[in-house]
Amino acid sequence: MNGQRSGGTPGQGRSDQGRSGQSGGQSRSGQGAAGQGKSGQSKSGQGRDGTGSAGAQGRGGGRPTGRRRPPRPARDEARNAAYDLMRAVDERDAYANLLMPTLLRQRRISGRDAALATELAYGTLRGLGTYDEIIAACSDRAPEHVDPPLLDAIRLGVHQLLKTRIPPHAAVSATIDLVRLRVGAGPSRYANAVLRKVAGRTLEEWLAIVAPPREQDAVGNLAVSYSHPAWIVGALRDALGGDVEETAALLEADNERPRVALVARPGRCSVDELLEAGGERARYSPYGVYLPEGDPGSLRAVGEARAAVQDEASQLVALALTRVPLDHDGRWLDMCAGPGGKAGLLDALAVQGGGHLLAADAQYHRARLVWSTTKDAEVVTADGTRPPWRAGAFDRVMLDAPCTGLGALRRRPEARWRRDPRSIPELTSLQRRLLDSALESVRPGGVVAYVTCSPHLAETRDVVEGVAERVDVLDAREFLPEVPSLGDGPYVQFWPHRHGTDAMFLALLRRR
Repeated sequence: MNGQRSGGTPGQGRSDQGRSGQSGGQSRSGQGAAGQGKSGQSKSGQGRDGTGSAGAQGRGGGRPTGRRRPPRPARDEARNAAYDLMRAVDERDAYANLLMPTLLRQRRISGRDAALATELAYGTLRGLGTYDEIIAACSDRAPEHVDPPLLDAIRLGVHQLLKTRIPPHAAVSATIDLVRLRVGAGPSRYANAVLRKVAGRTLEEWLAIVAPPREQDAVGNLAVSYSHPAWIVGALRDALGGDVEETAALLEADNERPRVALVARPGRCSVDELLEAGGERARYSPYGVYLPEGDPGSLRAVGEARAAVQDEASQLVALALTRVPLDHDGRWLDMCAGPGGKAGLLDALAVQGGGHLLAADAQYHRARLVWSTTKDAEVVTADGTRPPWRAGAFDRVMLDAPCTGLGALRRRPEARWRRDPRSIPELTSLQRRLLDSALESVRPGGVVAYVTCSPHLAETRDVVEGVAERVDVLDAREFLPEVPSLGDGPYVQFWPHRHGTDAMFLALLRRR
């Protein structure tokens, strides 16, 4: 057991996916050009007479003495940043939410340009499934047969045309300039032809053409209309009890940019300090604050790890664990603690109550992140399925189990295209082993919080029901009385469309 005192999200391989809203591996074949006037040249390449000639006349008004090459389009920093992020996601499986702040900082993009770059990149990544169906309807080739760098540029243009207030002519022109600059002059003809067809209809009109009728294929309709893989749509619909309309509301919420939520770690930072820094009091969490604008990293409390960015549901499931009454208390364990959000809050709460937190993660770099975000906790690198601590050593155990992350699709716009249903059996096997270990780690009478950032039934209820005969399943709703609409119990299920949070699941289990 290596003593450490915080990790990124585990990467998953990209799955090959079909055209029902997914992007996949593509061969290099794209060519064509766009943004052209009647003479076959873009406006940026035309002379004063609009013919593409230099317009340089002899003094006597004779023929032009020479021709200029079309000038290279001016570099649009916001669109180039959005394009580079999309290429990094495709080529290196980069995480958009981690890379975008770095790109903006390195290129000194701020203000409206930073907001535009973020909206274009995140919005396009969320809408890939829908946009690819529309591109296919406007092209003589399937998206998977278009050169990936060209396809990403066209997707950015489609997003501007269908989901932003950018005037159509400006969206097309800016996209063609981007294609000419980053892909080449030849492919711009193809991009121009596709985008001009896309611009001929609204998003609603296109959906009526490319999405199957909902009464005939509800999952297929929702997958195309809300740009989610069909298997994810089916899993979310099942978790909502089969309600198609509520599933649509959830998918729509997944496509909205979430609010930035902060947590004020008690005893180290007050909510009032964050409110004075421009925050707004959170709806449910007593330690939560929403940040309407600005960079949270610029706040002093965040820089000093006295506060942190943390979804409100994550705060509340940790808080619920601490509210379960015990006959004696003080030894807490966060079993899969990386990257450290829940551990940071549990650490502060444990100290306030005279207790102590041990935070563990199987991966060294994630344990380092936990170390950086906690103050008094002991942090170790340890595999929860083969724990080095003795059985029954803890009064409270937090098990935030590795999962598909389907509950956090708002924050990781590219994640929906990376997840693969074939990974679920392996994940649920790991979740069961971790839960068994958590129950062995807690003393009789102690309590385990089983948490996933996924509402998938196979990762939530099915896992818990596998141990239900050995534990007392508490009604978790009783420990979060400030939050409505948490489900039928005894579990708690948060939802983006109901609560404005990630779709976090919580079960509270007392060891007999």
